[in-house]
Amino acid sequence: MALQLQLQPTIKNGVFQYPSAIRPFGNRKKVSFQAQATPTRTQRIMEGIAVSGEVGGAGGAYSYSALKRLDQLWSKICSSSTVVVEEPQKVVSSVPGSYKDSEHVGNLDEMFDVIVCGGTLGIFIATALSSKGFRVGVVERNVLKGREQEWNISRRELLELVEVGILTEDDVEEATAASFNPNRCGFEGKGDIWVQDILNLGVSPVKLVEIMKKRFNSLGGVTFEGYSVSSISVYEDSAVLQLKEGKTIFSRLIIDAMGNFSPIVKQIRCGRKPDGMCLVVGTCCRGFKENSTSDVIFSSASIKETSQSVVQYFWEAFPAGSGTRDRTTYMFTYVDPQPGSPQLEELLEDYWDLMPKYQGVSFDDLEILRIIYGIFPTYRDSPLPAAFDRILQFGDASGIQSPVSFGGFGSLTRHLGRLTTGIYEALEGNFLDSRSLSLLNPYMPNLSSSWLFQRAMSAKKQSNVPPDFVNELLFANFMSMQKLGDPVLRPFLQDVIQFGPLVKTLGLVMLTRPQIIPSIFKQVGIPVLVDWSGHFFMLGYYTFLSTFVDPAIRPLIGSFPAKVRYEWKRRLEAWQYGAGLDYKLSPPGAHETAITSDPSKETLTTNNKTAKY
Repeated sequence: MALQLQLQPTIKNGVFQYPSAIRPFGNRKKVSFQAQATPTRTQRIMEGIAVSGEVGGAGGAYSYSALKRLDQLWSKICSSSTVVVEEPQKVVSSVPGSYKDSEHVGNLDEMFDVIVCGGTLGIFIATALSSKGFRVGVVERNVLKGREQEWNISRRELLELVEVGILTEDDVEEATAASFNPNRCGFEGKGDIWVQDILNLGVSPVKLVEIMKKRFNSLGGVTFEGYSVSSISVYEDSAVLQLKEGKTIFSRLIIDAMGNFSPIVKQIRCGRKPDGMCLVVGTCCRGFKENSTSDVIFSSASIKETSQSVVQYFWEAFPAGSGTRDRTTYMFTYVDPQPGSPQLEELLEDYWDLMPKYQGVSFDDLEILRIIYGIFPTYRDSPLPAAFDRILQFGDASGIQSPVSFGGFGSLTRHLGRLTTGIYEALEGNFLDSRSLSLLNPYMPNLSSSWLFQRAMSAKKQSNVPPDFVNELLFANFMSMQKLGDPVLRPFLQDVIQFGPLVKTLGLVMLTRPQIIPSIFKQVGIPVLVDWSGHFFMLGYYTFLSTFVDPAIRPLIGSFPAKVRYEWKRRLEAWQYGAGLDYKLSPPGAHETAITSDPSKETLTTNNKTAKY
C-alpha cells in the first residue's frame, strides 16, 4: 500500500514553494508556480479573438499584449511628476561641413532627393513628390500596408487626393468599402441633429495604401521595408540617415512621418509631457440589424467616476465595409496626463457595460471581429516648426491634426496639396534650412483655437460644474450652429474653425443660454480663456489678412527674388489655412446636402451592395 503524504505549499514572494519531500530526486531543483491574477473581462475577450495582420501606427494593433504595452507607456506619461517624461534619445545631430568630408561617404548606399520615414501616411507625400520628378525613398520599420480597420472620411475630403494627382476617381471607388447617410450628433437625450455627408465613407486603408504603394513604385520610388531609423547626421549639403539594420542613406531632405511618438519629435520636444490626451477604445462587431446611419459624436451619459478620476465619455459609430451587419463603435474621452488617469483597459471594462445600452444590442448577439484602442497626445504649441535643417515633420508628427477629432487622415487630405507644392519649391530653390522649412508648418490660429473645445470637453474632478455641463454646452453649441445653417455647421464638423462662424455661434449661445457662461469659466479656467482670446484675435487678424491683404500682394509675388517669393507664398498659405478659408462650402445640389430629420429612408452601401432598412 502506497504511502500518501498530504503536503501543503507555502507562498513566498508570490511563488508557490513545495517541501523537499516532493522535489524531484537527483539535483532536487525547486518546483515553483507563479501565482496568476484573475484575467479581466477584457483579457478574456481579447485572447479569445484571433488576431492577424497587425501593422504599425495608430490603430494598427489589436492584441491584448499590444494593449498592455500601450497602457504601460500611458502610465509612464501620467506618473511623471515633472514636465519632462523622459530624457529622449538623441537621434538627430547637426554636423558642420560637407558630407563628402565625413566618414559616411565611403558607406554611401543610395542618394535621394527625399527620404520619408514612416510609411502608413508617409506614402502619400512620397507618391506626390515622386510624381513631380524627385527621387524618393520610404523607410518603414514594418511591412508597408494599411490596417484592417477603416478610416472614416467624407467623399469631398477624399477627392482632394485626386486633385493632388496621386489618386484617380476609380481608385477612390475601389478603396471605398462603405458609404452611408445620414450622420447624427446627439447629447444625452437632449436632442439629435442629423447631417449628410460627414465622415460618411469607410475607406479601406489596406486597399488605399496598396494603391499608393503600387503607384509610388511605378514612379521610381524605393521602399525600405523592415528598416528602422537609428540616427541622422545633418550636414550643410545633405542629411545622412543611418538605419539600425546597417544601411546608410543620403538625402537632401528627410520627412518625419513617424507619427505622434516619433523619436525625432521626442528629441525636439525634449521628452515633454503632452498637454492633453484623447483615449479611444472600441470594437468592430458583426450582427447589427439596424446599420444604415452613423454617429459623428454622441454622448449617452453625464460625467462618470472611474477608480481615481472622472471622465466624460463620447461615442462614434459607423457601418463597416466588411458586411452589411458589421459596425464599428468607438468610445473616447479627453483627459489630462496626470496620476490617476484611467488606463485603456479600464475604459474597455466600462465599454463592455455601456456599449450595449448605447447601441441597443447585446454582446451575446454579436461577433466581435476586432478590438480597437489608441492614445492620441496633443501639444498647445502645434504645428511643430522645423528644429533642424533638412528635416520636416509631416502628418501626426507635425501636430497639424485637430486636438478635438485627432483626424490624422483628414488633416492629411486637407494639407497634402499645400505641402506638396511647398516642399517642391523648397527643393527646387534649395531652401532647406530650418527657418524655410518651418514656413511649411506655420502657426495656425484656428488650430490653436480648437484647444478651448478640448478643454471644455475634458471632465475635471473638482471643477464645481454640474455633471451634465459638458453635454449641455455641446448641445447649446450644436443647436446654435444648426440654426445658423450649413455655412456654420459643416466647416466645424470637418475640423475647420473660421472666424465668422465662430463669432456667430458664440454670440447665439450667449444670447440663448447666458446661464451657462459662469460654468464655462469654472470648467476651462481663466488662464486657458485668456490664452484662447489671443488665438481668437489672431484668427480674426488672419481672416482680415487673407481676405483683404492677400489679393493686393499676390499679383506682385512673381516679381520677387526666388527666396522672397517662396517665403511670401508660404505666408499667404498660412493666412488662408490658419483662418480656415481654404474650406469652401459646396453649392447646393453638389452632393453636400443640408440637415435632415428622417434617417429611416436612407440606404447603406457596403462592398458594392445596397441594403435598405
